[in-house]
Amino acid sequence: MTIPFGKGILFQQKERSYINPSSISSSTVGNLRNRIERLLSHADITVGGSRPWDLQVNDDRLYSRLLARGSLGLGESYMDGWWDCESLDEFFHRILAADLDSRVSTRTLLFDILRSRLVNLQKPSRAFHVGRQHYDIGNDVYQHMLDKRLIYSCGYWKEASTLDEAQEAKLNLVCRKLGLRPGMRVLDIGCGWGGTARFAAENYRVEVVGITVSQNQVELAEKTCAGLPVEIRLQDYRNLEGSFDRIISIGMFEHVGYKNYRTFFQVVKRCLKDTGLFLLHTIGSNRSVTFTDPWIERYIFTNSMLPSARQICDGIEGLFVLEDWHSFGTDYDTTLMHWFKNFDRAWDLLREDYGDRFHRMWKYYLLSCAGSFRARKNQLWQIVLSPKGVPGGYISVR
Repeated sequence: MTIPFGKGILFQQKERSYINPSSISSSTVGNLRNRIERLLSHADITVGGSRPWDLQVNDDRLYSRLLARGSLGLGESYMDGWWDCESLDEFFHRILAADLDSRVSTRTLLFDILRSRLVNLQKPSRAFHVGRQHYDIGNDVYQHMLDKRLIYSCGYWKEASTLDEAQEAKLNLVCRKLGLRPGMRVLDIGCGWGGTARFAAENYRVEVVGITVSQNQVELAEKTCAGLPVEIRLQDYRNLEGSFDRIISIGMFEHVGYKNYRTFFQVVKRCLKDTGLFLLHTIGSNRSVTFTDPWIERYIFTNSMLPSARQICDGIEGLFVLEDWHSFGTDYDTTLMHWFKNFDRAWDLLREDYGDRFHRMWKYYLLSCAGSFRARKNQLWQIVLSPKGVPGGYISVR
């Protein structure tokens, strides 16, 4: 069947069948439930419990679906309304902190691993898929959810109390780390809706070229940056040419893929002046993997992949000098919770165009990610690189 998500966006989903409780004995259903309850007990989660993080089952087919499909089954069954939880973020924090994700393996996960190793999921012909699937669902979702500049990446909460303040602090942090000065030419790889480019042009008086794989982002970014020395392009990073004093990439590297890390850094090296600096802002993984969570892959970020520290270091070896590595992943938990509150508060304005299934999907996405950062399974890194090393040494900024 075809399920609509957003304006003009369609996702194909095959019909699937699961054990029907009415067709099997109550003892079989009870055994399946007991297996799930034993698993969840390791995270202090109770089926039918009264605490905010406890799981409430609305359809007994859930148990067989979880055991058969793991993470994918958990997410899809939530979208289908088979279970609920008052505090999804804390539910996932507990699951991930207890390493329950490593206790359940399925054929679906095995297929995803094999596919990622055999196929370059982020090759040029697939570069624009995530733009159409995720960033082009409709600007109104992001305008209600994000800060006033539409910055779709982790804020910096060191001295901030609001989302606008946290994103402005992050942008200032980036610009200060790069030492931006009037007249510099800056490349923004993954420019989003133009908020970073506009901020840098207005506050640091630089010229910016921004690229993105989203047509919606291009159209809005051009309006956002009108009258400023900013050029926005619909372009894959592999086609970049030119010379820049500074290069920024914020929240885009997660779409590059491990088969392309070396190519990405070679492109940056080619476009960056010998005296320049490159800042990479990316979510990071504690382990080197070649695949992503199957639910995230199917419904949120197709062809995405989180890099590990080792994979990044392998990619830059012989190309760059590592000047600075800043980790502040817990700030993403706070950012995601603010995004969810904004999105949920505006849902009545979005419901007609997106539907209740989208609401459950987006809620699951934002709050499961918040729980993952809270459990320290995911990290957030800002890395500063130079082609030949900063003479006299780089002075880090926090």
